[in-house]
Amino acid sequence: MNISTFDLNLLRVLDALLRERNVSRAAEHLALSQPAVSNALGRLRDLLDDPLLVRVGRAMQPTPRALELEAPIRAALRQIEESLSEGSRFDPARSRQRFTIALTDYAEMLLMPRLLARLAELAPGIRIDVRHLSPRLPAEALEKGEIDLALGRFEALPPRFVGRRWMSETLQLVARRDHPQLREGLSLDGFLRLRHLWVHGGQTRGMVEQWLGEHGLSREIVYTTPNYLQAAHIAAGGDLVAVLPTRLARYFAGLLPLKLFDLPFELGPFHLEIVSLDLRSRDTPLQWLIEQIQALDQA
Repeated sequence: MNISTFDLNLLRVLDALLRERNVSRAAEHLALSQPAVSNALGRLRDLLDDPLLVRVGRAMQPTPRALELEAPIRAALRQIEESLSEGSRFDPARSRQRFTIALTDYAEMLLMPRLLARLAELAPGIRIDVRHLSPRLPAEALEKGEIDLALGRFEALPPRFVGRRWMSETLQLVARRDHPQLREGLSLDGFLRLRHLWVHGGQTRGMVEQWLGEHGLSREIVYTTPNYLQAAHIAAGGDLVAVLPTRLARYFAGLLPLKLFDLPFELGPFHLEIVSLDLRSRDTPLQWLIEQIQALDQA
């Protein structure tokens, strides 16, 4: 294909169609008429020799070729936009940006009250949307621009992403205060005999399982949940125990009938990162937001 004869405006139309999966909504997003968007889609189909979006019932579904193009086209459009706006100064106080962040309920509780207070003072027009962090890095959503940042513990990042240190944390075991198996404290044998609930916290394998596996040991996990906050309430109301981040464990020990125990083996701290797409390293508003998040744990 000869790029010199390709109408680059068509890429904006394709991006909108892939976001909306609907001609009318894409037209509204682009401030164009519906016939204009339909005509652009017809031209794209001819140029790329692919139907791109096909009607399935009432919805339009992208073809494999369209899905293959979605992330690189969106990244290219974003890079062009950032390059063209480099000369315009980002003013947090006047910004109306909207950011989407993926994180666990624990990280949300730890971060958002302080971040929202900071934004209310410095950038009251900025809006934050939160998505729950799945057990894996939401790479596709980050590449498509559906998520701006992911905050969590990630084993290894693909080269196209950048991770910045957010905070460090340790783990403790929480159990109800009168737990019958913990009257004499917590030993390794006692830990293994307990019935556990596990909070995956955006992970497919936790630090405890990794340590136990390396030492040929295992524990009985009878309940798994993605929710840290619910885990504390379950532990307080029954005989299941949970290994939770220390800050969260201490917080709930002040609210619920819980007792905290140091783990009977050495794990050391773990680190939470702020992850974004490397292509957005020159996105001034996003970098400003990252700096605000990092500053909260340095104050």
